[in-house]
Amino acid sequence: MFGHAAHKFWMKFSGGALIGFGILGFFGTMPATNEPLRWGLDLLSWPLDGFPSYESRETWFLSALSGGFLTGWGVTMYCVSLWLYDLDGERCRKTVFAGLLGWFLVDSSGSITSGNWENAVWNILVLVILVGPMWRPAQSTA
Repeated sequence: MFGHAAHKFWMKFSGGALIGFGILGFFGTMPATNEPLRWGLDLLSWPLDGFPSYESRETWFLSALSGGFLTGWGVTMYCVSLWLYDLDGERCRKTVFAGLLGWFLVDSSGSITSGNWENAVWNILVLVILVGPMWRPAQSTA
């Protein structure tokens, strides 16, 4: 169904998406540019009610940390697709898949325990998009 090329492409796509979220986190560190991130978090913690306010320096600092982690994870995933996938695609797929499941479990559990269960529901959609065809091993084209 999906071959190695599709998995390799999807790793690049997922890595790029994570880099994008990381950069959004960086822009969340400054009052002049944090509105898109504040609005996104408001959406993820439905209903749209102005929470979180994104006015505290602690929140900006957490944006810097999470933005950095997401960017680093995205770069790692992208580089795995470039430099390692052709050597052992199945192990790369499992590694990326395990990382995505780890994110999903911790982020969703933390969202639920912090009273933001709505984000756990959004995470299901994000997980499906980021994993894409990597749910299953690549089909051989030979």
